[in-house]
Amino acid sequence: MLNLSIILEDSTRRYPNKDAFIYKDTHLNFLQLNSIANQIANGIKSLGIKKGDKIALSCLNIPYFPMVYYGILKAGATIVPLSVLLKKDEVTYYLKDSNAKAYFCFTGTTELPMVEEGYAGFKNTPTCEHFFVITEKLNDKSPIDKIKTLGMLMNNQSSKYSTTATSAEDTAIIIYTSGTTGKPKGAELTHSNLLQNAILSTGIASTQNEDNQLIVLPLFHIFAMTVLMNAGIYKGATSVLLPRFDAKEVLNLMQQHRISIFAGVPTMYWGLLNYQNDEFNLDTITTNLKTCISGGASLPVKILEDFESKYNIKILEGYGMSEGSPVVTFNHIDIGRKPGSIGTPVWGVEVKVVDENGNEVPIGEKGELIYRGHNVMKGYYKKPEDTAKTLKNGWLYSGDVAIKDEDGFFFIVDRTKDMIIRGGLNVYPREVEEIMMKHEYVSMVAVIGNTHEKFGEEIKACVVLKEGKSISEDELKAWTKENIASYKYPRIIEFMDSLPMSATGKILKKELKKSN
Repeated sequence: MLNLSIILEDSTRRYPNKDAFIYKDTHLNFLQLNSIANQIANGIKSLGIKKGDKIALSCLNIPYFPMVYYGILKAGATIVPLSVLLKKDEVTYYLKDSNAKAYFCFTGTTELPMVEEGYAGFKNTPTCEHFFVITEKLNDKSPIDKIKTLGMLMNNQSSKYSTTATSAEDTAIIIYTSGTTGKPKGAELTHSNLLQNAILSTGIASTQNEDNQLIVLPLFHIFAMTVLMNAGIYKGATSVLLPRFDAKEVLNLMQQHRISIFAGVPTMYWGLLNYQNDEFNLDTITTNLKTCISGGASLPVKILEDFESKYNIKILEGYGMSEGSPVVTFNHIDIGRKPGSIGTPVWGVEVKVVDENGNEVPIGEKGELIYRGHNVMKGYYKKPEDTAKTLKNGWLYSGDVAIKDEDGFFFIVDRTKDMIIRGGLNVYPREVEEIMMKHEYVSMVAVIGNTHEKFGEEIKACVVLKEGKSISEDELKAWTKENIASYKYPRIIEFMDSLPMSATGKILKKELKKSN
C-alpha cells in the first residue's frame, strides 16, 4: 500500500502544533489540516464515491486547496486539479474527459467569478453527480440555491479516518497539459510518481523542517503542487500562501515571514527585478532567502544575472513537465550549476538527446530531449494513441529541442512546435530572445513566427521596453542583426505594454499569434 497522503499523516505525528500553512491571519497547523482532511474524506465516502473515482478541484492558493486535496487522496479517489481561469465550456470538457464524479469549486472573487463558470460547466455534465461550493468561511451560506457547501459536507463528520489503501501504481492525480496542440490531455500520475518527485525536490531546494516557503505559483499546477506543497508537507516546513503574484506583496511576505525558499516562473523573477522599492529591507530579505528556484519556462540569462546581482542569491533553474511529475533535470547545489542550463538529471531519472530515429546525438548537437524513470506518467487518460506517440519503450518524448554539453549539463533550445522555419532554415525563438534581452532598453521579449507567402514564416518580436526608454523598430532591428546570424533577426518588431500570460505566469505565444 502507498497513498500520497501519508506525507501529511507522518508530519502530523511529528509536528502536530507546527504551522503547515499561513494565509493572511490564518495559521493552520498540521494536526488541524489532517483533521479537516479526515472530515472531508469521511464526507466524500458518505457520497458513495469509491476508490479510483475522479474528483475535480478548482481553488485559489488558500488553505482550502490542501484541505480538499489531501481529503480526496485519503478517500482513495483521484484528484483532477483545474485552472482557476477556466470558463464554463472548458470546465465541461475537463469534467467529461476525466469522468469526474464530484467537483469542489471555490466561490472566487469579483474579478474572477469561479463558482459561476464552474457551476455552469457542472450543469452541462450529467455524469458529474456532486457539486460543492468552497465558501470564504466554512459556515457561509451557499451562493447557489440548493447547492451544498464544503462546510455542509464536513458537518458532523468525524475528524478520524482510516486512509483508503491504494497501491503505488494507482493514479493519484490526473493533471491536464496546457493544450497548445489540440485538446488538453490528462496525464495520469501515480502515488509513487508524486511521492518520489516530492522527496527529491526537498533535496533540490534543501527543504528542512524550519523553512518558511512562499507559494505564489498556483497550486493547481504540478510545479507548485510537487516542489513546494507536497515537498513542504513531507519535510514539515511552513508554507505561506499568496493567491496572485504581486511583486510588492511577495516582498512584503518575504520580509514578514522570513521566507527561506521561493519558487517562481521567469515572469515572476522579471517582476521582482523591475519592482522599484524603498519600503523593504533587501538585506533582511536576502539574508533569510537560501533557495530560489525557477521552472515552467526558460529563464532568460539576462534576467537571471540581473536578479542575482540585485538580490544576492543564486537561482537554481530546472526542467519539468506535467508528464514527468514534474521534475526531470535541475541545477543541483552539490553538483554545480550553469546559467542558462536546466542542469543535470535528478535522482533516478535518465535523460538523452536523440534524433528523429531515436538515436542519441553527439555532444553539442541539437535533438529531442527524452527521459525515463520513476517520474514518468502512466499515460494520457483514455488516450492510448496519444500515449503511444509520447511513450516509446519506456522513454517519454518531450517535444523539446535540447543539447547536452561535455559536462553532462542540458540546455533547452526551444519547443519543437515553437520553431520557426524561415525560407527552409530553422530559427529557434529562444536564441533570438536571449540576444534581444541583452539590449539595455529591452525588458521582455517574445519571438513568434508569422505566416509569410514567400518565406513560409517570418520572424516577429513582441517587445516590452524598460520604463522611460525609447528606441525605434529599425534601430532595434539593426542592433539585433549585428548580434545574430542574418537569417535569424526579426523582420517585424511590435512594441507592447505587456505580454499575455497564463495563470501560471507563462507567456502565451499562441495569443500573440492570434492577434496577428
